[in-house]
Amino acid sequence: MVHVLSSRVLLRPTDPERTRAFYGEALGLAVHREFGTGPERGTVYFLGGGFLEVSGRAEEPPGPGLRLWFQVADAAAAHKELAERGVEILRPPRREPWGLIEMWIADPDGVRICVVEIPEDHPLRYRPGI
Repeated sequence: MVHVLSSRVLLRPTDPERTRAFYGEALGLAVHREFGTGPERGTVYFLGGGFLEVSGRAEEPPGPGLRLWFQVADAAAAHKELAERGVEILRPPRREPWGLIEMWIADPDGVRICVVEIPEDHPLRYRPGI
């Protein structure tokens, strides 16, 4: 197998400035680095243990199967904050049958984003030997 040193999701938006405003201002993601100039310049945002790069421009939105998954500490607080910032909430937070608390939003190109809280009692929180 190839030894992967780093990774990121690459997003080619139809309107780069609008998309940067969404991820940088509406969602408040911290910038890891920026490169290039002009509207198609690159901006790489921190995503917890990963990165999201918004760069270039696409003629059409990403395919309908693309989804992003953002884990937060408190989905209800995220819901309140995002709604106050004018982010369209596709579905407010609710506990799913598999035990996660999930809320759905979308970016300006319709990329669906699952905002997830992992409750204290969920098996994903279990770490043997810790």
